Amino acid sequence: MSGRRIVAEPLTAEAFAPFGTVIDKDAVDPRPMNAGKARRFHDLAKVVVSGGGSRVVIGHVEAEPYALPLSLGLVERHPLGAQAFVPLNAAPFLVTVCPDEDGRPGRPRAFLTAPGQGVCYAINTWHGVLTPLGEAQDFLVIDRGGPGSNLEEFVFDEAWTVEVPDRT
Repeated sequence: MSGRRIVAEPLTAEAFAPFGTVIDKDAVDPRPMNAGKARRFHDLAKVVVSGGGSRVVIGHVEAEPYALPLSLGLVERHPLGAQAFVPLNAAPFLVTVCPDEDGRPGRPRAFLTAPGQGVCYAINTWHGVLTPLGEAQDFLVIDRGGPGSNLEEFVFDEAWTVEVPDRT
């Protein structure tokens, strides 16, 4: 059973690069706008979409928290568009992803976001569901809209157990 356990690691741009982009305003220099009364943290992620009639859409998700350790039994991917999740508060959340191995998810990796970080999953990246920890959390979701099926799910024969190191 020890082979089915993974431990979440801190979310960094380098570690997450094979799966997409970390959305983190601290990674870019802000641009002044509105006569200096606002700062814009520009180009934090590219949400790529494909397919005729496709478009980028923005949604709002209210997500319930998950208990730890997490049982990861299902992952999904989106073949026609990237998908970004931006938290609307500073609480961390758990991000699980898998490399693609001949059309199937490989061994999962888990990341714990720093306060305020979000993620943008690249097209066709296997990932777990949105996973707040401790309390409900709201997110902006930037996603693909339009014709065509943009969801593929995979259920593992045996669930993975995801552990999060002590956060105190």
